[in-house]
Amino acid sequence: MVGFTGFIVTVIIIFILSGIKVVNQYERGVILTLGRFTGIRQPGLRIVVPIFQKLIRVDVRSTPIDVPKQEIITKDNVTVGVDAVVYLRVIEASKAVLETTNYIYATSQFAQAALRDVAGNADLDELLSKREEISQKIKEIVDAETDRWGIDVENVKIQNIELPQDMKRAMAKQAEAERERRGVVIAAEGEKQAAQAVADAAAMLSKIPGGINIRTLQTLEKISVEPSQKTLVVLPTEMSNSGIAQAIAMSEAAKK
Repeated sequence: MVGFTGFIVTVIIIFILSGIKVVNQYERGVILTLGRFTGIRQPGLRIVVPIFQKLIRVDVRSTPIDVPKQEIITKDNVTVGVDAVVYLRVIEASKAVLETTNYIYATSQFAQAALRDVAGNADLDELLSKREEISQKIKEIVDAETDRWGIDVENVKIQNIELPQDMKRAMAKQAEAERERRGVVIAAEGEKQAAQAVADAAAMLSKIPGGINIRTLQTLEKISVEPSQKTLVVLPTEMSNSGIAQAIAMSEAAKK
């Protein structure tokens, strides 16, 4: 009799202990009583009735989901491989359990479809240069669908865009040609500025009496620093341009 009583007490203790559940701080407990939803259990030590009640823990932390690489044909008929990552958080644990069998898998599948639709309606240039805008469009589409599951899509990020090899080579040639064009434009602009500076300096020297002579002497000083076998003949400034032409005319008149 004592042994039977001890057995009954042991069974009761095991039965009571099996109903003690711990819900972590980052979880919420969904209670099903005889198969029906009867409430949410907050973090802490919770008691459920074994056999009659079931506790389902739902993680409410931000969860990243990798979206596998999708083969997409862009609007301008270029085949690219695009993958992304989705960050989601459970807002209503009851809907996450009752409205879908696996909210993470369901969100991942819908994100793949949204990625194909949005990226397929964009040109290659838009896909490469406007990642943030395309990611925002995907987020809005996925977030609107997952609201009924109690899921909040916090962010969507496009990670990699894989281009065909021939497209990479064509883009590299285009970038190289663009760099060469910029180099030529910059060199031409430098020559233009240098010519303008020389013209301004010449105009300024011509307005100052003796300015050209002083500049000529400075040039001779620089040349005479190094030994040279060349002989320089310095003519007066009056001999330049109109002065030289006048001297030639006078010499021809004298010959006649």
